[in-house]
Amino acid sequence: MEKADGELNNLNIGVTARNGSAPPKDTSASCCSSLKMFLVALCFSYFAKAYSGSYMKSSITQIERRFDISSSTVGMVDGSFEFGNLLVIAFVSYFGANFHRPRIIAAGCFVMALGSFLTAMPHFFMGVYQYEAVRTHMAPPKNSTGFSYSFSPCLTNTTLTVNIKRECVKETTSYTWVYVMVGNMLRGIGETPIAPLGIAYIDDFAGKENTPLYLAFLHTVAMFGPIVGFMLSSVFAKLYVDIGFVDLDTVTITPQDTRWVGAWWLGFLLAGVISLIAGIPFCFLPRSIRTTEEKPAPEGQKLKDTETLQAEPHKKATIKGFFLSLKSLACNNLFVMLMAITLLQTNSFLGFITYKPKYMEHQYSQTISKSNFITGASTLPAVALGILLGGLLMKRYRFGLLSASKMVLASSLVAFIMSLSVFVLGCENRDIAGITVSYNGSKLDTFREHSLFSPCNADCRCPPQQWDPVCGENNITYLSACLAGCKSSTGSGRSIAYQNCSCVASMGLPTVNSSVVLGSCPPSDNCSRMFLIYVISQIFTSFIFAIGGSAATVIVIWSVSPELKSLAVGVQMLLIRTLAGIPAPIYFGALIDRTCLMWGTKICGGKGACRLYDTHSFRSTFLGLTAGIRAPSFILFFCFIFMVKKKFSVKKEKEQERKERATDGGNGGQDAPEIEKQTFI
Repeated sequence: MEKADGELNNLNIGVTARNGSAPPKDTSASCCSSLKMFLVALCFSYFAKAYSGSYMKSSITQIERRFDISSSTVGMVDGSFEFGNLLVIAFVSYFGANFHRPRIIAAGCFVMALGSFLTAMPHFFMGVYQYEAVRTHMAPPKNSTGFSYSFSPCLTNTTLTVNIKRECVKETTSYTWVYVMVGNMLRGIGETPIAPLGIAYIDDFAGKENTPLYLAFLHTVAMFGPIVGFMLSSVFAKLYVDIGFVDLDTVTITPQDTRWVGAWWLGFLLAGVISLIAGIPFCFLPRSIRTTEEKPAPEGQKLKDTETLQAEPHKKATIKGFFLSLKSLACNNLFVMLMAITLLQTNSFLGFITYKPKYMEHQYSQTISKSNFITGASTLPAVALGILLGGLLMKRYRFGLLSASKMVLASSLVAFIMSLSVFVLGCENRDIAGITVSYNGSKLDTFREHSLFSPCNADCRCPPQQWDPVCGENNITYLSACLAGCKSSTGSGRSIAYQNCSCVASMGLPTVNSSVVLGSCPPSDNCSRMFLIYVISQIFTSFIFAIGGSAATVIVIWSVSPELKSLAVGVQMLLIRTLAGIPAPIYFGALIDRTCLMWGTKICGGKGACRLYDTHSFRSTFLGLTAGIRAPSFILFFCFIFMVKKKFSVKKEKEQERKERATDGGNGGQDAPEIEKQTFI
């Protein structure tokens, strides 16, 4: 009998093997290992995409100056990422769930790498950077990077037109910023499958009670991407853009100058390598993981569940099913309200984060390098801690949809109120002769081009468009040594100094030397204190806001039916890309351009990047737009919570009825649906 039983078991094992299934064994270790490997790989891919995105945001000003384009145009370049993303996000989110999700994510990482390499490519064939510069010699030195008007301060020269025409031939053929835009678009296409397919994969196999903690861990690790991105951007911004290609001794500008462009391209090469590495692990991960956290069930139920599990991968996604799923989302009032809230919040956030380094530079007279360093070293770690704390709170108290929604509202509302303090944390306009102050030191209400000229520089015939600022001993900045009325100079390169400056001497102060040095004058001590307070306020505000970060992600997938989770995340990202990611940088940039006081000049005479902003107008426009878009979202959020409570009440009544019926049937009410308990507590 025992022999017969043994032969029967061997026969069963053989049949199982022929059917393509492994013999029965304990799969707990392999399941846990596969899920952990997927989580680690997804964390690294999140790091890669977060690094690439943050580096692009931190390099916006560098790109604007390198290609001599306006803030609205560079906003369009930045928005090309969202355009590439929205081209495929809905289809990847819906159809991707029916295929090998890890391998689709791997393909996305490889496309991201290609886009990053393409973004950096223009640096290698567009020639050296030529910035505006007034030189005291008659011709530019060999390997000089600044284009010259070929005249000394307060002297005219007839070779001006010839030099401009020679350089203009090269300039008119340069539209290389299009490569940056296309590369950024490819990066957006490649990033598409990572979030919707990755989050849905974790939610499918991690267990409902573990999903918030895993997502909190995912987003916390991902926050190291922006930290590294901004920190490396800070380092590369200190390196001159053409380092290794020009003699740096001939470069007369410093990182404090608004014409300075750092080695922005280095970070994109590194982003391409990181994205390439991030895609490799997904090529070896399984399509699905058999979960081990399910509760014991009767044998018949196990068979039914197994049949369902085996049948699901073979279900084919159809166009009809796709549109029916979209219709289900459109008819879900909770999801629709949540999308309206998300669009307002993300419009405000994306516009703010895109131009935050520019704001810090022009409002507080900080370098781009320091602005990026402050963001990476202080604000982003606070965000990471906030996200982790929020995930731990959800895990500890087993938050459901209602509790998670309340946490998101509370954290974002408190952070919004705290952020209003930045309206009073600003600096005054710097004293710039002919723009913010007259040549005798009195304040000017409005800027007019004729204000740049004064009796002290009337004989110099200076070009009013030239931006090559110098700082006088009277702590007033002049647009150029020519407009300062300087007659002579000593030194060379960055150490050059101009003497006998009639406009400095005309101030009538006997103790003031009539000389100037290259660069704008430093900000006041009060402005430095304001900047310190601003940084501290940003740290606390970011931490409070980030506490609701994990909950904000979870309430999206908890507001829809389980089979629509991937599509819901994809549609959310599609709407964010279409109605926030693309337009926000453009209209923020367009409004910021309206606060410009002094535009740079291209070699051919066209308008280049802005060199000087009105700090008052910049602050009120930038911060006012950020707060004005965000404020209405809180009204909608209160409505969303009311809708959740109403739905929760209906669910609770139905659950009570089931318990009463179950009690009447003698089973003690044990059949209450677990999903309702978990989701709506």
